[in-house]
Amino acid sequence: MMRNQVTDLLRYGRITTTLAKAKELRRVADRMITLAKRGDLASRRRALAVIRDKAVVRKLFTELREKYMDRPGGYTRIIKIGPRRGDAAMMAIVELVEEKLQHKRSKKKIEAEKKAEKEIREALKKEEPKPAEETQPAEEASGSQEAAPAETSEAETAAPEKTQDEAQASTSSESEEGSEPSAETSSKEAKS
Repeated sequence: MMRNQVTDLLRYGRITTTLAKAKELRRVADRMITLAKRGDLASRRRALAVIRDKAVVRKLFTELREKYMDRPGGYTRIIKIGPRRGDAAMMAIVELVEEKLQHKRSKKKIEAEKKAEKEIREALKKEEPKPAEETQPAEEASGSQEAAPAETSEAETAAPEKTQDEAQASTSSESEEGSEPSAETSSKEAKS
């Protein structure tokens, strides 16, 4: 009878039985889940000695094993539902625990984690390079987003290894060559 109840509990996740049977069922079910957590062939054979259904054993060693791997025990829960009508036997629901176990962290660990996070943030701030580009005025920022890529010159796209200062110098010299010669350039040409 206990074999059938363990099989049904592992297959369906919850069953209703008397309180005395539920307490005994909890012992056997927890033992089967502990065997599944080991995962070796000998444990599988010991589980098959109790649970005769191979599909349930497969589920136990795959799905339930992964689900309860981090939990050290307490895989089942007993909920009392009151006396049974007829013989007044106390009834209970036995179910597999679904929610993940949440460990309560100590204050020392919490403080140590906060301190480590703070140190990491400070180290990242020191390592970040300061942005060399000046921010755009509000008038330009409100303009079209499509206009921004057109402003890059051919020299900047052709030679990405140039530094930003060299790129600005080359763009200014290209703009002077394309426009009318200024007074300074014409006076230099006249002297030579």
